[in-house]
Amino acid sequence: MRILVSACLLGINCKYSGGNNNNVGLVKDLKEKTIIPICPEQLGGLTTPRDPAEIQGRDGLDVLMGRGKVITNKGQDVTEAFIRGAHETLKIAKLYNIDMAILKARSPSCGLDIIYDGSFTGKCKKGCGVTTALLKKHGVNVFTEDYGYK
Repeated sequence: MRILVSACLLGINCKYSGGNNNNVGLVKDLKEKTIIPICPEQLGGLTTPRDPAEIQGRDGLDVLMGRGKVITNKGQDVTEAFIRGAHETLKIAKLYNIDMAILKARSPSCGLDIIYDGSFTGKCKKGCGVTTALLKKHGVNVFTEDYGYK
C-alpha cells in the first residue's frame, strides 16, 4: 500500500514559514509503509518560505468550484496556485493508485473537516482544504496526523 503524506509532517522544510511540522509518532507509524511525500503548495508553484494563506469563503470545495479564494495575510490571491497544487497532487495519487493520504490538519490545502477561518487569528471553521476536497472527490481516503490514520 502506498500512502500520500504531507511532506512537512515527515520533517521536510516546506511549511509556509520555511520550517516543517515533523511528527515523530507518524514517521514511526509509517516506517514499514511505502510513502510518497507531497506538498501541494510547492507543487502549485509557491515558494518556501511564503506568506501564510487561508481560505476566504467556506472551504476548499468552494475554491475548486470558483466560489471561494485563497488569500495571503498580505492580501495576495494565491487561489490558482492552490488549485494547481491540488490537481498535481491528484495526478500523483492516480499515477500510484493511491487510496489513502495523511495530510496536515487545518491547512488551507490539506485540512480535513476543520481549517483556519480566513481571519489569520488561529480560529478555525468546518471545512476541508483545497487538495483534500479534490482527493476526496476522487475517492481517496484522507486522514490527518491528528486522527484516523491508524
